[in-house]
Amino acid sequence: MNSKPTPIRSGNYKTNNQSSQGNNGARRRLRIWMLFMVLFLGWAMYTFIMQSIHLAEKKEELTQHQVQKQQADAAFAQSQSEVKRLEDPEYIGQVARKQYGMYLPGETPIWATEATDSK
Repeated sequence: MNSKPTPIRSGNYKTNNQSSQGNNGARRRLRIWMLFMVLFLGWAMYTFIMQSIHLAEKKEELTQHQVQKQQADAAFAQSQSEVKRLEDPEYIGQVARKQYGMYLPGETPIWATEATDSK
């Protein structure tokens, strides 16, 4: 009796037990990947928020410094104008008369007094 030879099949067929072991490995890799992504995104969000807070603080500090600079520039401009005015002999004479009561020779000061109401 000649029997037909049975074809030899390759090991491509898996039993139920082998299939579930492959899925467990894939699930484990997926969990590890998801954990890594959650940790990375958490770190990225923390860094973004901390940098935003730091940037807001620096903007506030910059605004304060700009206000101080504007005040210093205004004071400097006022000082410069005062220096230019002090170079004028007429202005120096006015300051001497008002603040120090000094007058030129032959100049007679006139003092104004308040009029009293007499009815």
